[in-house]
Amino acid sequence: MSKLVRTAEQQIKKAIETALEKAMESGALPQAELPEINVEVPADRANGDYSSNAALASARIFRTSPRAIADAVKNNISLDGTYFERCEVAGAGFINFFFKQDFYSDIVLDILQSGESYGSSDMGAGKRINVEFVSANPTGPMHMGNARGGALGDCLAAVLEKAGYEVEREFYVNDAGNQIDKFALSLDIRYKQLFLGEDAVELPEDSYHGNDITERAKQFAEIYGDEYMNKSEEERRKALVDFALPKNIALMKENMSKYRIVYDTWFMESTLHKGEIEDCINILKKNGCTYEKDGALWYKNAELMTKMLLSQGKTPEEIEKLELKDDVLIRQNGNPTYFAADIAYHRNKLEKRNFDTAIDIWGADHHGHVARMKCALEAIGIDSSRLEIVLMQLVNLVKDGKPVKMSKRTGDAITLSDLLDEIPVDAARFFFNMREAGSTIDFDLGLAAEQTSQNPVYYCQYAHARICSIIKKAAAEGVEIKKVTGDELALLTSPEETEIIRFLSTLTAVIEGAAKFRDVARITHYVYDLATLFHKFYNAHKVMVDDERQMQARLSLCICVRDTLRNLLSLLKITAPESM
Repeated sequence: MSKLVRTAEQQIKKAIETALEKAMESGALPQAELPEINVEVPADRANGDYSSNAALASARIFRTSPRAIADAVKNNISLDGTYFERCEVAGAGFINFFFKQDFYSDIVLDILQSGESYGSSDMGAGKRINVEFVSANPTGPMHMGNARGGALGDCLAAVLEKAGYEVEREFYVNDAGNQIDKFALSLDIRYKQLFLGEDAVELPEDSYHGNDITERAKQFAEIYGDEYMNKSEEERRKALVDFALPKNIALMKENMSKYRIVYDTWFMESTLHKGEIEDCINILKKNGCTYEKDGALWYKNAELMTKMLLSQGKTPEEIEKLELKDDVLIRQNGNPTYFAADIAYHRNKLEKRNFDTAIDIWGADHHGHVARMKCALEAIGIDSSRLEIVLMQLVNLVKDGKPVKMSKRTGDAITLSDLLDEIPVDAARFFFNMREAGSTIDFDLGLAAEQTSQNPVYYCQYAHARICSIIKKAAAEGVEIKKVTGDELALLTSPEETEIIRFLSTLTAVIEGAAKFRDVARITHYVYDLATLFHKFYNAHKVMVDDERQMQARLSLCICVRDTLRNLLSLLKITAPESM
């Protein structure tokens, strides 16, 4: 929370403690050990700016009714030197506090002085967090799930940075294993079909059938012709993958850049096959977590998961319903499985690179893999609480009230590239973060492209542009925006003005909450609500009034809202236009 808000809360707690001590000294309350004082913002601000349940919480301690305790506090409390002008007792014993005008003035001054740093927190205290997101297979185009994961992961990383964490954004490239073998097979067949005909070589059902595979094979043939038709299958497939994979990865980087996402690390799975997977396997063997069967090496998933779930309070009956099975780590052909590589990858992040926490953004279809991955980390001696998985639900595309299913180019699922051709990047990044990750999103393509107040991101951007217009108009009329004083800001007394300032005062707490709960939607909601409060103020009051002092105060308030909107939109990598 902000310094001023923290100060205000501490003032209440101290004032209540002092009042209780005085009440005990005077005999109004019996002698007892003081309770812990808690304060909170009431849901209905008519009940005060802050409320404390200290009287209700201490009824048993004092063996007195909460109302009598609350009255004793009120009769003995002093609010001198605090941000509060009065307190009232309500209901069964709630103690409600109301701000002085000084609080509102100081919040505005704090925002003006803090600039871009307003709302920042030291909650993270420099702890290192790795946020891994999108991580699409490089064997084909990125789809709508990647579009949501990209916006969610990048914005979550930004929120964590704002909350004081040291964050690295990471893309895990699956450039090894079964999917690459399948990629090679698919490219090989499409290449041969170019010279032998589609009927001569059939593409297996479980191969990659997208037009992008055919396109890469054609590009290869344009350079090498039929030269590789006479080479061995192994040599041909390696050449095809070596040609196509870098192009696909480059296209992923291009799409991510278009989406305003810049990764700190593009981590190649293939690097894990140079000893790290083997190291993990040896640790699991040493810890008695593996066995050999049918020429393969297996991980005792069922046994280890059962122990973990029992320790978490699950019943044997509940565990039996999960139908737990063991997992292959090394196949009969000697190749490690994706699961083996995944264990090594997370060991690399948490042990080798020593991140305090690793956050993975996964699709909801990976739900069953979460506990298995955490259990495997424990099996190699890593505290599994250091791995956090944010599960992301599906996106339903709609336009004109109807579902959109087909892509313009591939005839397959909508791709990220298609989406960014259809709607502004601003809208994509905002819309995908309007609901928490665990909620399904109905993404309205028509609404996202609209330039009306019905479009949430346009509505927020318009609030920013409207304030910029006010500032420009003031300059055009020769008005010099001056440094305001607390006395001038004390003129901001209307409900619309105090409501905005009170809302601005909560920004740091909102940032901390979004970081703590990994919920970027709290930021988009805040931006939208702030825009709403400003539009409400604008419709109720003129800024350019005859009273110079009041005009300067309102201009300063406008600047606070403008800068906060701009800073938060910038945090989400969304533009804040000065005119619309």
